[in-house]
This record gives sequence, C-alpha cells and structure tokens, in this order.
Amino acid sequence: MARPGRPALPKPDLHPLVDSFLEMLRGERGAAENTIQAYWRDLADVSLYLRKNRSTDVNVATTEDIQAYLKDLSEKTHTKGNKTGKIAVRTVARRLSAMRQFFRFVISEDVRQDDPTSTIESPKQGRTLPKVLSEAEVTQLIKTAGIPGKPESVRLVCLIEMLYATGLRVSELVGLPMAAIGENNQFVMISGKAGRERMVPISDPAQKAMETYFNVRKQFIGVENRTNQEQWVFPSRTSDSGHLTRQRFAQLLKDLARAAEVDEDRVSPHVLRHAFATHLLRNGADLRSVQKMLGHADIATTQIYTHILGDDAKATVEEKHPLSKTRTGS
Repeated sequence: MARPGRPALPKPDLHPLVDSFLEMLRGERGAAENTIQAYWRDLADVSLYLRKNRSTDVNVATTEDIQAYLKDLSEKTHTKGNKTGKIAVRTVARRLSAMRQFFRFVISEDVRQDDPTSTIESPKQGRTLPKVLSEAEVTQLIKTAGIPGKPESVRLVCLIEMLYATGLRVSELVGLPMAAIGENNQFVMISGKAGRERMVPISDPAQKAMETYFNVRKQFIGVENRTNQEQWVFPSRTSDSGHLTRQRFAQLLKDLARAAEVDEDRVSPHVLRHAFATHLLRNGADLRSVQKMLGHADIATTQIYTHILGDDAKATVEEKHPLSKTRTGS
C-alpha cells in the first residue's frame, strides 16, 4: 500500500511462470501472504535486472546470467536511515534461495530440464544474533508511549505490551481478529505459519493494557466501516485491510524510540519479539515452552536466543531443557 498522498507504483508484469510458482506456494504449501509477497519481490528484482542488463527473462536465465545478477547485487549499496552500506549477505543468499525454489518448480513442470543455480554456491553467512532490548529499555518505551494519554498512545501501549507479552509475529499481532482473544483476555489463539495453531497466554500488564485500549478502540473504526474493521483487534480507518499495517506500526515504534531516547536502529516489532524470548529464557523459562509460544516449527530456531544470554542464564536453560542431556551425550 502506498503512503497517503503518494500514488501506488505500478507492479511490473513478470513471466507467467512466476505467477504459477506463487500460486503453487499458496495452494500446495499453504504459504502465508507475507511469504508470497517476499518471493514476488525477490523474483521481480531478478527479472527486472535480467531484462535490463542481460536482454533475457528469468524463465530462460543461464548460470552466467544468475551469477552476473548476484555479483551486481553484492556490489550495490543502499541507504537505511542515516547509514549507507553494502547489501547484506543474507539478502543475496535469500535471493539465490528464491531462485533455487523457482527453478525447481519450473523443472517439476517440465518447462526446462536444467537448474542454472545448481552450481552456484550460497554466500557464506556469519551467525547473526538477534538485536535485543534490555528490560529497562522496554519499560522506558512503554512508559514513554503512555505519556500523551490520547487514544493513539493507549493503542501503542497495548500493541507493545501485547507483543512483549506474547512474542507474536508482527503480522499476527496487527492482523489479530477479535475472535482470537480468549475469555477475560487471558490468552490468544494464533493461526501461524503453515496453518499451525498455538495458544499463547497474555500477561497481567498486557491484559490491563488491552482493557484500557478497548475503551477507546471504537475511535479507530470508520463510520461506514466498509472494510469490516470491527472484526480486528487493531482496526484502521485508512488501511485497505481494515486493520493497522505492519509498516505503520514499525513507523510508530521508530518515532517512539526517538522520544524515549532509545537507539531507533535497535527498535522494531521483530526486536520486541526477540526481547520476549530472550527475557523469558534469561529468567529461567523452558526452551520448549518458548518455542511453542513463538510458533517455531524447529527448536533449533529458538536455540539461537541462548547465544546472546550470559553463561549463567545459558546454563539454566540447558539444565531445564528436556533434550539437553541427550544432545550432550550424542
């Protein structure tokens, strides 16, 4: 969605096989819409480069074409905030992964027999540890968010409290339907990636923040309610979806970070999800429980949080985790 006052940029027409690939992800693999959009962006970037610089299209690209694209991508610079730097290695790796998935699909459809990415090695990535806020910084953000006392600040406090209390993905939070809220606001039922459902408890502070927010929630619902805003916990009068967007929430957090004098480069919805997991583990929570609340299919994904804990906290997690002994002995 374009920002208010700016016309939406027209989307380029990609090769029909790209659309077929995305439909396969949606229909056969049950991929989330955000995942579909991420694949589209990656393949669109590849396609536009190939058309402009190699006079070819993604469906017939050669290994040399793909290597030229990856080399060009890795040499590019981009600006984020006040900082300019090279495209991240993980971005290059993700684009290559998207192309691998696409060409596997093309081969499975008998459109071509060779995979031009098969001989290309993925760029080596160092371990990237999640950015994490301290408990004091999270408290400062919540305190600062509530100072204005307006409906918008009440909503922002609720969003932060909910995210910090549940570790929801930002798309799960902003798109939370009212029907997902459990009795007396004690838990939420989430339908996550690949349709996996999970129940996540809501902390007392988050419950209180939600009760306060529900008193002003109707102010975010338009009179005509054309997009059925009433069904969402965080409705929006200006969003096509009828609920607050991820982009708007991220922008609100950046503005809040500056007001709270917390480094805005370290504040985002996903960083608050990291804070939820890390602070739970630091205080002795079981790794398996945190995995379930985060909605991770593989516990190895959750274990990355133990790498940013101190030795004492890490030892506590490993001691309490039911698989630690078997892993140590293997």
